[in-house]
Amino acid sequence: RSMTSADKLVYMANHIGKFFAHKPPDVAVVAIADHLRKFWDPRMRAQIQQTLDRGDDRLEPNARRAVESLRFD
Repeated sequence: RSMTSADKLVYMANHIGKFFAHKPPDVAVVAIADHLRKFWDPRMRAQIQQTLDRGDDRLEPNARRAVESLRFD
């Protein structure tokens, strides 16, 4: 099965989360969200938020919190 764009975004967000996993959770969430703001196109951020809205539960907790925090931008 090939990866969809949503699959790729979930993979990438979780990968970013793993990079910051050594930090305390609140610090990691801010760092992940900052990375997504700086380096992800607004369409990518919107698509991963839509993925969450559809009930996708594949994001790791810190990545999920970071994506959720982007709604307030």
